[in-house]
Formats: sequence, structure tokens, C-alpha cells
Amino acid sequence: MLSNSEFRQQAHKAVDWIADYLDNIEKFPVKSQILPGSIKAQLPENAPDKGENMEIIFDDFASIIPPGITHWQHPGFMALFPSNHSYESVLAEMLVAGLGINAMVWETSPAATELEERMMEWIGNNFGIPAGWKGVIHDTASTSTLTAIISAREKYSQFKINQHGYNNFNALTLYCSAQTHYSIEKGAKAAGIGLDNVIKIATDENYAMQAAALEKQIQNDLAAGKQPFMVVAALGTTSSLAFDPLSAISAICKKYNLWLHIDAAYAGAAFVLEEYQHYLNGIIDADSYVFNAHKWLFTNFDCSLYFVKDAQLLINTFSSNPDYLKRTMDEVTNFKDWGLPLGRRFRALKLWFMLRSFGIDGIKLHLRKHIALAQHFLAKLLSGTNWELMAPFQMNVLCIRFHPAHIQDNDALNKINENIIQSINATGKFYLSGTRLNGNFVIRVVIGQTHVEKRHVEELVMLLHQVTA
Repeated sequence: MLSNSEFRQQAHKAVDWIADYLDNIEKFPVKSQILPGSIKAQLPENAPDKGENMEIIFDDFASIIPPGITHWQHPGFMALFPSNHSYESVLAEMLVAGLGINAMVWETSPAATELEERMMEWIGNNFGIPAGWKGVIHDTASTSTLTAIISAREKYSQFKINQHGYNNFNALTLYCSAQTHYSIEKGAKAAGIGLDNVIKIATDENYAMQAAALEKQIQNDLAAGKQPFMVVAALGTTSSLAFDPLSAISAICKKYNLWLHIDAAYAGAAFVLEEYQHYLNGIIDADSYVFNAHKWLFTNFDCSLYFVKDAQLLINTFSSNPDYLKRTMDEVTNFKDWGLPLGRRFRALKLWFMLRSFGIDGIKLHLRKHIALAQHFLAKLLSGTNWELMAPFQMNVLCIRFHPAHIQDNDALNKINENIIQSINATGKFYLSGTRLNGNFVIRVVIGQTHVEKRHVEELVMLLHQVTA
């Protein structure tokens, strides 16, 4: 066990390692190249009986772990939505670990609760959240969405399901787009709704939910004796960053008295930009909303920002007060009552550090830079031959396909594009992913890593042309 002086020495070493790692991250292959089981093979089968020297432990970390890491902070990481961080948020995370608190109720650390309240107000004021809504920080959008599903369930049942179970509520029906993230289904399973009661609505040519099809399905289900209770609208789908027509969907939810949850897990960061705020038209009639600061808002994982119109309904859904956690003051917020966990990390600190260091203007500058780089990438790529855009280009997510004019067989095209991804990923310089849109396998490129520069996107264009020459 380390002494204070030994901890100080090792902490300096760890910080130097982190700084060197980030400074030299492009020397690593973006996607881990190891074979399954190769990390476990370097680890003893049993824990040591006697404590080991931290110098040896750290040396093992440096030699064993980095080769088994896919380097999310590499500027060539363009496969998935990023899990960005910043030096500011890393510093805050270190302080959070050092403080070692559990921010479950106000009394267990008033600063954690009140900073979280203020940070959610700052976010709300600048990212398009309606006045009067309240926010809480969860770990991921999956947890935030599950929180919304359970809240919607309890509002519909007037809290009877919480008290008595699903008696008389076995036909609850939830609606989402066919392009919606799998976490909606996962949340429906966890909340007891059941996959059979998750109805996926057809999308249009832009991969956005068809509002008319949604209303028709609701009408049919009501006539069949089902119990529609909730709609999830996606502002930025995972595959292609499609935006569901929020205004039309919110009007339907209002008409049929359905809970409307908005999933903007990735794209919500961009609503700080005036040019994208029109996508939020209709949010005023929604009930809950989520986006992740740990995706495109330079705050390291995990930090999911969940907002609700009616905080008291949320509290009534999740509140429980055993004797040892009884409130002593009604005027304070106890965030354990705002979701599933009792124990809560002090996530607001890293959001505070980032927001103060970047400033709103700095955030806008970085986001617009990424969007401009994505536009530059697309222009450079399409200036060549045989490349096509497979979905509307939104913000900084591109769905592209290599399509030689002499090949019309779809299976052959799919295989060609799968091979292109494998070839690019094998270089170690970039990490790309694929998805399927209307049966077509497409290459998905996300240009949003914190440190990505013009030279990186131009190198990717060059590689794409090389592997398809």
C-alpha cells in the first residue's frame, strides 16, 4: 500500500505518461491489432499473495495495456461517434478520483449537488433546452433513456406499476424509428415493456421517421386495445445522423397524450450552434431529452445530460427514502431520486472545468471546425471517381460507398466496401466502420475527434483512393 509520499511520486509519473501518450498517440495503430486472448495470456491466473512494487506494476501497465487499447483519442478515430475528452476534463477526473466522494444526496457532498444543478442550468441556457426544464447527469444515454421509459410508464399508470406491477398494463406500447439506437429496445426490456411492444416506424428517403406512419400506427393500436404511452424521437440517428421531424411528432404526442422522449445523444452538442437549432422546433411539447457531453462536447466518458419538463414526476417515480437517507432539508436536491442509482459519481466537475476553459465561443469554434473538415473531406473524395454519398450529409457524419460504374451487383458492392474498411483499418492510421442502409453496406466516417486536423482528413482521402485504385 502506497504512502502519501510514494503516491505523490507515482502520480507525477502517471501524469507524465498521460501527457506523453497523448502527445505521441499517432504512433499507435488506432484500432488494436492484437488477437483475442493475448492480453489475458500476459496476466497471472491468480492475484499475488504479497503486494508488488508500484514501479513493476506501472511498467507492466505500460507494456501490456496500450497494445490492447483502441485509441479513442487518436485523430484517426472515425469509426464511431467519438468519446472525446479534453485536458481540462482529464484534470477534473483526476481530482474527482482524489476526492473519492459519493454524490448521492446533498448532505454527502453539497458542492457536488449544487455544481451539478448549476452546470445543467448552463447547458440548458446555451443548448436549446426550454426554460423551466431541470437536468441531471447520468452515466450514459442508455441509462437516461431507461429513466425516461420508466417515468413515462409511471405517468401513464399513475404510479400503479411501481406499486402493484403490470396488472392491467400489459399492452403498453412504445414507438420509435426503424433507425433508432438499440438502447431503446434494451430500455424497453429492462423496464418490462417487452420487445413485442416496441413498434418501429418506417423512415423516409432521408432515414427519418415518417410522422404520418407514426400516427396511423397509433390509431391502429388504440383500435386493437393496446396502450400507447411513449414515442422516442431521434435527433441524429446512429447510422446516418438522420433527424426525425420533431415538430410533427410532438404534435402527434400532444394529440394522443403520449410521453415524448428526444434522443440527441451525439448531435445535441451541435445545438449550441445557431444554424442547427431549427431541429429543436417542437421540443417545448416534449417531456424528456438527452445528449452526451462525452461524445462531441470534449468531456471525458461518462457524462450524459438528461433533462425533464416535470422534475417532480421524475422524483416521484424514483424516490425512496430509507431512514438512514431521510431528507433533513426540503429545499435541497437529492439526485439519488432522479434516476436508478443510489451511488453517484461527481461528474459535474469535469463539465465545469471544460465549460470554463473552452467557453461557449470556444466550443462553437471547435464544432464548426469539425463540420468544415467533414465538408472538405467530402468535396475532396467526390472530386475523384466512383464514390457516392449514400445518405444526406449532416454535420460531420458521412455515409459513403465506392461504386465502380461497371459493377451493379449489390452483394459484390457490399463486399468491396467491407474490404475497403478492412484495408484502411489494417494501416493503423485510421479506424472506420460500416453500416447498412436499405440493404446497402456503406462506409461510415465521423470527423469529430478533439484533435483532428485538415492533414488527417486529406490523408484519409488519399488512402481511400489508393486502396480503390
